[in-house]
Amino acid sequence: ANMSHEIRTPMTAILGFAELLNDPEYQADAARRRDAVRTIKEHGQALLTIINDILDLSKIEAGKMVVERIATDPARIAREVCGLLKVRAQAKGVALDLQVAPDVPSAIASDPIRIRQILINLVGNAIKFTEEGNVRVTLRSEAGDRLAIDVTDTGIGLTPDQVAGLFGAFAQADTSTTRKFGGTGLGLRISKSLAQMLGGDITVKSEFGKGCTFTAIIGSHVVEARSDPAAVALSVVAGASIHGLRVLVAEDSLDNRRLLAHFLKKGGATVQFVNNGLEAVDAVTATPPQAAPFDAVLMDMQMPVMDGYDATRELRRRGCTIPIIALTAHAMNGDEAKCLAAGCSGYASKPIQREALIATIASLTQRRAAA
Repeated sequence: ANMSHEIRTPMTAILGFAELLNDPEYQADAARRRDAVRTIKEHGQALLTIINDILDLSKIEAGKMVVERIATDPARIAREVCGLLKVRAQAKGVALDLQVAPDVPSAIASDPIRIRQILINLVGNAIKFTEEGNVRVTLRSEAGDRLAIDVTDTGIGLTPDQVAGLFGAFAQADTSTTRKFGGTGLGLRISKSLAQMLGGDITVKSEFGKGCTFTAIIGSHVVEARSDPAAVALSVVAGASIHGLRVLVAEDSLDNRRLLAHFLKKGGATVQFVNNGLEAVDAVTATPPQAAPFDAVLMDMQMPVMDGYDATRELRRRGCTIPIIALTAHAMNGDEAKCLAAGCSGYASKPIQREALIATIASLTQRRAAA
C-alpha cells in the first residue's frame, strides 16, 4: 500500500501539471508555467529514485548486485554528500556537520558509488526526520582495518519495536494511514545490504523522541591513493564544453530526438539525426575515416533495421575512431560493459542527464584530440 502511494503521488503531480500547462490561464502566466515545469521535474526525479530503488532491491534479492573494489576517498565522498544535502537541511533550519577523524585513510579499496548511495540515504533520512537541532556525520577508523560512518540526528527517534523491523523490505517505522513522512521503506534495506556486500553492516541506536545514530561499517583495507572515476567525472562536468562540435545522433524516438537537439544545440554543437544504425554507418563512412564529418556519435542501442551494437561494431571494423557514446534505457549492471565491448567509447543511460551527457562528449572528444 505504501509503495502504491509513493508511486502514484509523483505520477499524479506529473500528469496533473502537464495537463495544467495546456490550460490557457497557465499559458498566459509565465510564473505559473515555470512553477508547473519545476513541479514536473521534481516529481519526475522522485519517481526515478523509486524505480532505481526497486531495481536495486531486485538485483540484491536475485544475487546480481556487484560491488567494485577500487581506490576510494571516503572523506571526499562524505564532503560531496553533505554539500549536496546541506541545502535541504538549511531549508528546515537544521545544521548539518561533518567530522573526519585524523586516522581515516585517504584511500580505501571499496566502491565509491555504493558508499555514496549509503551516505545519501542515511543523511537524507536523518534530515527528513529532524525538525530542529542538527545532523552530524562522523568518519572514523575501526579495528580490523574498517571504516565507520556515524550519522547522528536530534530527530523523532525510534521505539525498540520500530528498530526491530526497520531494515525489512518496504518497512516503515510509521505504518499509519496518516504518515507524516513519506518514503518507500526500501532505502535502509538496500543500504544495509550494500554495506554487508562491502564487508560491513549498518546498525542503529535510538531513543524515542531523542534522535538516532545509524552506523555504517565498511570493511576494507588501505590502498595507495588515486582518483576514483566519480571524482574524474565531477571535474569534467565543471569545465565541459561541446561548442563547435559536430555530433551525429542515431535515435528512432522523435521525442528523444527533440530533447537531444535542444541539449546539444544549446551547448553550441551542430547536430545531424539518423533513424537507425544502418543510416549511422552510412553517414559516418560517407567520407574516408581520416576526414570523418563528425566529432562524436550518440548511438541509441535499440533501433530498427540495425541496432546500436551492430552499427558500432561495423563502424569500428571500417576503421572509424571517433567517439561513439551509447544511449540506452538499459541501466543494469553489465549493460555498460556490453556497450563498451561492442566498441562504444562511453555510456549514458536514459533518462538523459544534460550535464552528464555534455561532460561525456566533451571528455571523449578532448581525449581523442589530445591523442
